[in-house]
Amino acid sequence: MNLKHLYFFRELAHTEHMAKAAENLSISQPSLSYAIEHLESDLGVPLFEKDGRNIRLTAIGKIYLNYVESSLTTLNEGKNMVSQLLDVRQGHVDVGFTYTLGQELVPELITTFQKDVENKSISFNFYQNNTEELVKKLISEEYDVVFSSYIEQLNNESIKKKLAYVPVAKQELVLVTPKNHPLAKYSSISLNQLGNYPFINFSKNSGIRPLIDKLFQNNNIHPNVKAEIEEDHTIVGFVQHGYGIALIPHLSQLNTNLVHIAHIRESEAFNMIYLISKADHFLPPSTAKFKSFAINYCDKYFKKEQRYI
Repeated sequence: MNLKHLYFFRELAHTEHMAKAAENLSISQPSLSYAIEHLESDLGVPLFEKDGRNIRLTAIGKIYLNYVESSLTTLNEGKNMVSQLLDVRQGHVDVGFTYTLGQELVPELITTFQKDVENKSISFNFYQNNTEELVKKLISEEYDVVFSSYIEQLNNESIKKKLAYVPVAKQELVLVTPKNHPLAKYSSISLNQLGNYPFINFSKNSGIRPLIDKLFQNNNIHPNVKAEIEEDHTIVGFVQHGYGIALIPHLSQLNTNLVHIAHIRESEAFNMIYLISKADHFLPPSTAKFKSFAINYCDKYFKKEQRYI
């Protein structure tokens, strides 16, 4: 079935006049007649009948018109939506990010991006989760881009070829302790000072957990792990109440009246944050524009200035 024939049918149904419909469609009457005959042949029923010098829809033609109207309206809506998505000044971006990045990095990127009048009409949805869950939804195309730690396996399967990773910023790792803890007298420490103090670690599905495990392994540290928790602020809550000490990213909103913060002397005590997207995957212009902006902005204001988040 020819899509043009449906448009021709709709116009003829509205005018009920062959010459007028052909004029409105900018085609010849024979071409219009051929299209209607071809459509009726496909359907196996007549759609029009003569009414004096004019024509009118048959009973079946009236029923069919309702479906044609609905279908063509839906197709036009889809065409308009695609046009909007391909307009670099419009569109929508679904952004996923880990919990700590909601304090500084992502809000800074979004608000700065939208200060440009050309980007005002680009809208965003925001989603937070651990790295593993974020990447799962990126792969299933629920998200457009993700800001998180590096991850190369899901369910013991390599996903490196499925994703494009761009390092954008570093998170400093710090030690947080209760205010009355013996280590609270230090402004900086080495990892070997952790000793046998009860330690709260990140859960295994956290993107930062492999980094902490590697830090301990490289420095031959065997922490006394008392609990494993996924979310940073929950860890801080347990630390505040004396349940243990922890290594966490240096959150900009950490309340130093509630916990003590000590810098780590080991140079590798940082977590690299990546902008992750699907590899070899078409990005709508608005998403591609935001991705390019985020990479350039982070390169200028985080990487070159060696600024931690």
